Amino acid sequence: MKTFDLIKSDLYRYTGEYSLMVLLEQLVLNEGFNYMFWLRLASAASSRPVRLVLNHVVRLKQRRFGFVISPRTRIGPGFYISHIGTIAVNPTAVIGANCNISQGVTIGSNHGKAATIGDNVYIGPNVCIIEDVTIGDNVTIGAGSVVTKDIPPNVTVAGCPARILTDDAAPERAARYIMRPWPAGAA
Repeated sequence: MKTFDLIKSDLYRYTGEYSLMVLLEQLVLNEGFNYMFWLRLASAASSRPVRLVLNHVVRLKQRRFGFVISPRTRIGPGFYISHIGTIAVNPTAVIGANCNISQGVTIGSNHGKAATIGDNVYIGPNVCIIEDVTIGDNVTIGAGSVVTKDIPPNVTVAGCPARILTDDAAPERAARYIMRPWPAGAA
């Protein structure tokens, strides 16, 4: 997916629409979108001088907003940061489409690769996802959970360590937290 399409998908998740006026408004008023805008540009930069400048802008945004997500992190379309606050994501993490991430979230690894997160995943406040785990599609992770093992699709988990609370055969349960999902294949 091209950079502009990724930015457009993120903007749609925040507002339900996309236009130049809405883009400018969200850049000024919404910290999560502002950060993702610059992160998407830095991720796509091909020339070294442009990449250095954009990476510097991202570092300034990291200090200002408390988000530490590397431009090397692979993030699908429609990424949504719910609130300003500390968020740390390892550069080796892979995040799918239409994911929500809340304040206080850490996705990390001490031993190499970090988590692979599926599509339509809601990650509640103060969640820790540790090491190379796989989180399926349509998963809801409750606040304060510590995820150390793989999570199958279509479930709600919570606790320390996280365990399955409900086995939701219907993906609509997780979707209740996913406002304005970006349609698969849309551009």
